[in-house]
Amino acid sequence: MKTKIIKLNPNFPEEHLISQAAIVLKNGGLVVFPTETVYGIAANALNKDTIDRLYEIKKRPHDKPFSVHIADFDSLRQLEISLSKDAERVARRFWPGPLTLVAFNNKKEKIGLRMPDNMIAFLLIKKAGVPVVAPSANLSGNKPPVSVEEVLSEMDGHVDMILDGGRARIGIESTVMDVTEKPFKILRQGAIPQKEALTDYTLLFVCTGNSCRSVMAKGLMEKFVNEAGLAEKVHVDSAGTSTFAGIGAAPNTVSVMREEGVDVLGHIGKNINKDILKRSDIVFVMEKAHKDFIVNIMPEMDDKIRLLREGQDIPDPIGRSLEEYGNIRKVIKEEVQDIFLEIFKEEKK
Repeated sequence: MKTKIIKLNPNFPEEHLISQAAIVLKNGGLVVFPTETVYGIAANALNKDTIDRLYEIKKRPHDKPFSVHIADFDSLRQLEISLSKDAERVARRFWPGPLTLVAFNNKKEKIGLRMPDNMIAFLLIKKAGVPVVAPSANLSGNKPPVSVEEVLSEMDGHVDMILDGGRARIGIESTVMDVTEKPFKILRQGAIPQKEALTDYTLLFVCTGNSCRSVMAKGLMEKFVNEAGLAEKVHVDSAGTSTFAGIGAAPNTVSVMREEGVDVLGHIGKNINKDILKRSDIVFVMEKAHKDFIVNIMPEMDDKIRLLREGQDIPDPIGRSLEEYGNIRKVIKEEVQDIFLEIFKEEKK
């Protein structure tokens, strides 16, 4: 058979072309499509012949089921799946995104669930109007493809259609987590680090350059968390609103944090983005301007953002003396300690 390739704009995908692919999918065809992690092969889960064909093409054992890809949370009800409160919290933190959850349906059957963070994937699944299974577009055991060129090397002539949305943004398979019982368990390491996926609470500290204030706050909170024996439950992160990716901690930051017994020499700076924000339970900012910046790019975060020092900005010490860095550290330490006691006073080691 000849595989049809349709090239799409990954940022503004042509919906009429995706509608064509959705019809092929609904009618039993196999459609390769991009996600944020790797390329997958979409198949109508209700069509037994198509599913058998998919197993044959991938050379995958029949006792290894395919995960179902969904476009929204409403699909869970249609699949008769009720997530526990804790499992839903995890889902809302990481979906849409590179996390596959293994949950029970109403028949107590385990089913893998994934909500990809890719507009082409979202539109294809939504327009198909049927349950969609979508394993990676490669032979079982081989490296999952991150581009159409890699897909063609194994799937050309075996699938009906390929939607070319460019190179996959992340390029690593989704993390797979079993949420059928507590404690939740990672079944496959993937794009989301295990520690982050399994934590009960995520705190994010934000400043401008992610080399001074937010680094101090993160380091101090991690110190308190570790001393309280909560390291496995709490994930602490930091980011900047305007920084150079990969920047290290400022030398004076390293010096004043060393006085606290905290080593930040290995810090790697990063810019704030929607993924980091979505995964955070509370975001602490150093200035009101930082909150305004975040709300501008992600309005739904408004009620999760707090000034680290209530009602006041904490000034940026960048370019100032070591003594000034020390003064800022003292202010941040007091605020972080109060926040730690406020949030985790009920937790016990």
